Amino acid sequence: MSLTKLALLSLKSRALTVGLTVFAIALSVVLFMGVEKLRIGARASFTDTISNTDLIIGARSGSVQLLLYSVFRIGNATNNVTWESFQDIAALPQVDWAVPISLGDSHRQFRVMGTTVEYFKRYKYRGGRQLAFETGDRMDDLFDAVIGADVARTLGYSVGDPIVVAHGIASFSEHKDTPFRISGILEKTGTPVDRTVIVSLEAIEAIHVDWQSGGRKPGQPTPVEQIRQMDLQPKAITAAMLGMKSRLHIFTVQRAINEYREEPLLAIIPGVALHELWGIVGIAETALIAVSAMVVVTALLGMSAMILSGLNARRREMAILRAVGARATTIMGLLLIEACLMALSGAVLGILFLYGGLFVLQPWLDSTFGLFVPITGLSTREWAILGAVVIAAALVSLLPALRAYRMSLSDGMMVKM
Repeated sequence: MSLTKLALLSLKSRALTVGLTVFAIALSVVLFMGVEKLRIGARASFTDTISNTDLIIGARSGSVQLLLYSVFRIGNATNNVTWESFQDIAALPQVDWAVPISLGDSHRQFRVMGTTVEYFKRYKYRGGRQLAFETGDRMDDLFDAVIGADVARTLGYSVGDPIVVAHGIASFSEHKDTPFRISGILEKTGTPVDRTVIVSLEAIEAIHVDWQSGGRKPGQPTPVEQIRQMDLQPKAITAAMLGMKSRLHIFTVQRAINEYREEPLLAIIPGVALHELWGIVGIAETALIAVSAMVVVTALLGMSAMILSGLNARRREMAILRAVGARATTIMGLLLIEACLMALSGAVLGILFLYGGLFVLQPWLDSTFGLFVPITGLSTREWAILGAVVIAAALVSLLPALRAYRMSLSDGMMVKM
């Protein structure tokens, strides 16, 4: 009888304990490989927060800071970009399109962003997907607003509801005299757009007609009808997204903006800045991988403890094998093969659980969290992880195998039933 067949029969005779051990290994593999899949999906979703945008311009600061407040709505700009400078840059022959962004106000802790209707066409995410409306449409009136999916769900808004914008972030001063009407609700994207209230640039100017230096001017508010008749062209914006006619022009235009003489500006390439930002926040994924790896190690140590605790009950089995001619190295090999078979079975079962879970949970993760986890075959790294699990199982089984190796034939025969 081959040693592998003997190992299979031995495992079958202890089906319950072996099954529980294999199940524990399978769960640890699901956790470890699931974290790996989520890590890849999270990085892809993070990188695809903004796509098909060649440059982002803003006041001179740091590239990560500019990315954070212009794309992720985190933090504030150190300064604004004048409207004249934006027009000069937008008029460059290499620039195909330019979308201005104005930030600064909020609505119940959600950021308010002023822009143009061109934003809905030019902002792309997840490799080129365009913003789509769940209900309603873009801004048509001066005081129309489009809200993201998270804003609508959290605050219970629907199309036609009125909203009042607050001056600044976490401010108790509201623009109550110029309320907005929700004209559209965007579909879930998994990007900061979900947590944004979008209005027109002219609307941002309109609600600040009676404001100066961060405070309301004394006196009666200007009637809305009179505001509608005013020239509401913005004097400054927070940032802008640019698209080039050719990607060959990206570095040329970036250098020209960074050397712009009229005012200190900064132009960043979103992909490069995203990579830099991921390097800062990516330490969390390292910690998560480390925790899941420890779960795998714990499961393998549990397998080793199971084999070790069962050796005393198997001492007569070992003795009989020695009596029929099995060498001590054969006994040791038997235990190693058993450990590898359990680890291999657990790994295969874990992969089946993993892909079954992905098929079930993928639509939910995408719609709820905007986290798209692609269902693809195992990568070289993932195959290496599975191989490492089997090799680690062989290593942790060395202790019980060495103990069995040292069991003498007479010791086994002396065990009482």
